[in-house]
Amino acid sequence: MNCIKPSLTLLFIASILFGCDAMNERLSLKIEATELQVIQQVPEGNPARSTNPLYLPPREIKEKEFQSEELNALIDAMYSTMLEKAGVGIAANQIGKQMQVFIIEAKADNPRYKVLGSVPKQIFINPRITSVSKEKKNFWHGCLSADGMERGNVATYEWIEYECFDAEGNLKQGKLEGFAAVIFQHEFRHMLNGTYLDVAHEFLPKSELDEKISTGAIPFFEKADASLPLLIEGYKIGETLDAFHARRKS
Repeated sequence: MNCIKPSLTLLFIASILFGCDAMNERLSLKIEATELQVIQQVPEGNPARSTNPLYLPPREIKEKEFQSEELNALIDAMYSTMLEKAGVGIAANQIGKQMQVFIIEAKADNPRYKVLGSVPKQIFINPRITSVSKEKKNFWHGCLSADGMERGNVATYEWIEYECFDAEGNLKQGKLEGFAAVIFQHEFRHMLNGTYLDVAHEFLPKSELDEKISTGAIPFFEKADASLPLLIEGYKIGETLDAFHARRKS
């Protein structure tokens, strides 16, 4: 496993922007907070973006960190936070950790998304997308990191194939379709930095959206028009997250 450490330039800039202690905490697996808060997105142009973990490159989990108590504690903290907030997915940088880790799960009784069916709990570490469908579908996204914000309509691939590691360090490959593929791409967007709010062009309040979907006034989870922005726009299929961030920085 090739693990790329944060560059000296990135570390130097980060230490200036928010101090070595804060930087080390965000790059460390160790979880100390008993009550975790979900990090909220920051609008474009706001200088707070420079210190917000949602907009900083997440680091790979190193080989020696697999099967560690710290990694297991991080995953447990993420999962409990996701359940507490009734979410169907969560990424490590949403709880302030710059790590390439996210979880997806949609329980059958989830009040927000039960109409779309259940998705089993899955953990993705150092993930990359290896193949995608030609077809895309539209989906109106909300987010734990966009609490109280309007929903945004974006396109996601109908199916994706992926490669990642599990918490024990085993390499995994698989394919996700339907709602599971949507959640994966939503969390993968966090790994690329940002949220759906940084991509979507069309927004609606949740109450208005629910009404229009129920009456069929707007399309929901149908074939996406070519003009609809892609949620993971800019990512090259097959590249690692480290390669994506290095390319974006250059």
